Amino acid sequence: MAMTSEFVAAINQISAERGIEKEDIFKALESAILVAYKKEKYFDLSLSEDEKEELGDNLSVELDRETGEFKLIATKEVVEKVKDDNKEISVSEAEMISPSVEVGDSVQIEMPSEDLGRIAAQTAKQVILQKIRESEKDAVLGEFSDKVGEVFTALMQRMQKGQVIFEIGKATAVMPQEEQISNEFYRLGDRYKVLLKSIEEGDMIVSRADPKFLIELFKLEVPEIESGVVEIKAVAREAGSRSKIAVVSHQEGVDPIGSCVGQRGIRIANVMNEIGEEKIDIIEWDEEPERFVANALSPAKIEDVKIKEDTATVKVDDEQLSLAIGREGQNVRLAWKLTGIKIDIVGSSGKAPVKKEKEEKVEEEKTEEKEIKEKVKKTKKVTKAKKAKKEIKK
Repeated sequence: MAMTSEFVAAINQISAERGIEKEDIFKALESAILVAYKKEKYFDLSLSEDEKEELGDNLSVELDRETGEFKLIATKEVVEKVKDDNKEISVSEAEMISPSVEVGDSVQIEMPSEDLGRIAAQTAKQVILQKIRESEKDAVLGEFSDKVGEVFTALMQRMQKGQVIFEIGKATAVMPQEEQISNEFYRLGDRYKVLLKSIEEGDMIVSRADPKFLIELFKLEVPEIESGVVEIKAVAREAGSRSKIAVVSHQEGVDPIGSCVGQRGIRIANVMNEIGEEKIDIIEWDEEPERFVANALSPAKIEDVKIKEDTATVKVDDEQLSLAIGREGQNVRLAWKLTGIKIDIVGSSGKAPVKKEKEEKVEEEKTEEKEIKEKVKKTKKVTKAKKAKKEIKK
């Protein structure tokens, strides 16, 4: 039986347009025809699925890649006495195919296939299209397999059972609920930056809540991080609410915090615009654990830090106590995650001031605003100093 030359030409066209190997399509076609043939051939038999499968396990379909001709082939074992016509052939019959054949050998025989063309026409197209879609998906996933950990711009397609479905080029990506920024609303047709977190069972999993997403955003905005001059040593994040990032400079004269903030705060502003209302504390990493803990508790002013085993006892002025702890303990919790050291906060007098949450929020926002202004001011001074040096050299 032969497929039309137009069909073979169509396969060649699909291969060229969609970047799928022709051999994959031909194999999908052979598989589809065989499955359809076996399904109809043994449909009326009162046998189990496993038994039906065994009946045709020696059958195969061969499709000529040039002419489109295909044949139904049965592989049979050469025996002295035939007990199963479907799987065995006598020595005398086998010698007509291959004179040198011996008992125990296998021979291939072309089987009558009167119904094969009709069966193929009825079922092959659907299965072939499915195989093509699978091949396309595999090709796309193969393209992204070495890009896990990178950030992409994705088009929001739809919501599905709490998951956000994105389109990245020709690929479809899924963002589960736990990878979404809390309280973030995703609009159909809008574009979002996402982190390709993993590829699991053929699905691309993306995230906006992962701490690595924040690192990659800063890499995009801060050339010093991308080049390795400034390094992000640690990140603690509660997506949608607040994050702390510890940075260090590997080059003398480069301010790691100023580099991340940028002139007039433009760099950190760009990052924050991407993640909504989430606040970001940029602190300087220090190899001395005591200093690192003190820095991590920013914006609170720390009086003393003492570390015993894996716990740090931090002393602050009573007026700074609520700021050091943060609303619902968030500041100390993030500092703990950032440093990897358990932190206990104590006031100078041993008493914790009682403040309403609204008052704590106002105090935090005032302190944060003041710190940002100071960082921007510091960045301006560094920029002016560099310009002055250039003018002197001239």
